Amino acid sequence: MSGAVGAGAGAAGGTGAAVRGAPFGLASGAEARVANAGAALAVICVNGGQGRAVPGTWSATLEWLVDRLAPRFGDVEFIEVRYRVRSWKHVPSCIEDARAALDVAVARGARRCALLGFSMGGAVALGVAAHPAVTTMIGLAPWLPRQLPVESLLGRRLAVRHGALDRYLPGVPGVHPKSSREGAERARSIGVETDYALIPGSLHAVALRAPWGAPVALPQSAAWLAFVSAEVERFRAAA
Repeated sequence: MSGAVGAGAGAAGGTGAAVRGAPFGLASGAEARVANAGAALAVICVNGGQGRAVPGTWSATLEWLVDRLAPRFGDVEFIEVRYRVRSWKHVPSCIEDARAALDVAVARGARRCALLGFSMGGAVALGVAAHPAVTTMIGLAPWLPRQLPVESLLGRRLAVRHGALDRYLPGVPGVHPKSSREGAERARSIGVETDYALIPGSLHAVALRAPWGAPVALPQSAAWLAFVSAEVERFRAAA
């Protein structure tokens, strides 16, 4: 592994030190919050969802990661999106919310953007990947349903990791790795640069929200952080 990966893994045990601005409204009616505001590079972070239509929330998985990524990558802006409605039955509105966040990043001066999509956020990221500022999509246990075309990724990089133990069970959120594997294979078959692998021993999420409000890491969180750190480093270093 590269030095970038090792440094990311070492940060996994930290307490988190990202400094975020106050949440603000997006043109779509959703909300966003930003760490490292005004950087020339931006990572748009989009959350998962559920079947029932519920108000959007901040993702514990993405929050935990941004807490560790933002201090390390001070020249990269991280924008976390809180959807208006967090449901896979409302993916079009979630895509509108992500697009509004991309527009904000570009208006603030971002020259290039990456998408970091967790779970249903994979489908949301696919929906905005054709934006001209987007060069990379990073999927964390992403839901990539067959009915969503992958042509939006042409000319971009797709990097995916999925927990080997991830499954959907009644009352337990999850996405079977088969979904992301098939999506990655579809992308590779049309010429998209694709990197796909499973994380042994890992479930669906990287972190969960504790009763006291803080995100708490799950097993294998260091492996997830190392993967995302390496991809952000690659995104940052691209010409």
